Order: sequence, then structure tokens, then C-alpha cells
Amino acid sequence: MSFIRPEAKAALWRWREVLAAAGLAALGLWWVVSGYGLLAAVGWVTTALAGALAVIGVQRARFRMDGGGPGYVTVDEGQITYFGPFTGGVVAVSEIERVTLDPGAKPSHWVLQQAGRPPLRVPVNAAGAEALFDVFAALPGLRTERMLAELNRRGPHPVVIWERRPSRPQVQWLH
Repeated sequence: MSFIRPEAKAALWRWREVLAAAGLAALGLWWVVSGYGLLAAVGWVTTALAGALAVIGVQRARFRMDGGGPGYVTVDEGQITYFGPFTGGVVAVSEIERVTLDPGAKPSHWVLQQAGRPPLRVPVNAAGAEALFDVFAALPGLRTERMLAELNRRGPHPVVIWERRPSRPQVQWLH
């Protein structure tokens, strides 16, 4: 028997890194206030680390969806695997050419393209899809804040989040 409602438990679990950062910051501030010398210095360092953890935790919480979507995602040894009820596939992380967010699909999908293979379409709320955050964050040049803004914006058209080699010119001249 649980004393916490499932919705509250899911919300706490979604924000778990931020809650851990808050606890770590409280510990660090306690050391700063109650200690002196070396303990106070360690308290300041702990508080700074908690701040960095909080920033990362907020980004991860914004990336996580409610779950319960179709299929299951795993990331293992540089390979993304999606097992879905109707589709599925595998993409090597080192071979990803383009990451696109398709909000027109219900639910929204990540479209991962690899040269010579059909695109892998992964629902954003598939079980295990939160592991894609680390994969996307490791892609060179990907702007995490832009990705999170597009994920939460829910526009009508697919949006290219990242490309290995841009398919359009950097500057568009009018004349």
C-alpha cells in the first residue's frame, strides 16, 4: 500500500534530479552556516555543484514525457533500438545524420536518419525515451535549449533539431 498517489509519484520521479540538487544545496548551505574554515569552503563547493545539477535536472525534466507511449527504446553501446507495435529499428549513434522532431504525428516523434537506411521514428513518450536526452546532448553542435523549446512548443510542422552536414546554406541572400 502506497501513501503517495501515482500522479504525485510520477511528478516527483520526473523532477528527481532537481529534488536531489535541492537536498544537496541544503546540505551545502548548512555546512556554510554552521561550519567554519574547511567545512564552510566545502559547503560553498557543494552548493555550486548543486546549482549545476539543478540546471541539468531541469533540462532532463523538460525532456521527459509522461511515458505510456507505444514501444520501448534502449540505448546500448552506441546504438539506439526502438521496438514498437507497428515499426521498429536500430540506428548507430555515430552514424546519425539528422534528428528531426515531428509534432504532427500523434504522439510527436523523433525522426532519426542514418545514411542508407530508412528513418527511425521514435515516439517522444515511448518507454525509455528519456535515454535519448544523453544521446542528443552528445551530438556536436546540438543546442539543448532549442531542442527543449521545440519539444514543448508543439508546432504543426517537422523541425530539424540537428544535422551533421547542413543541407541548406548558412546565409540566405535576398538578391
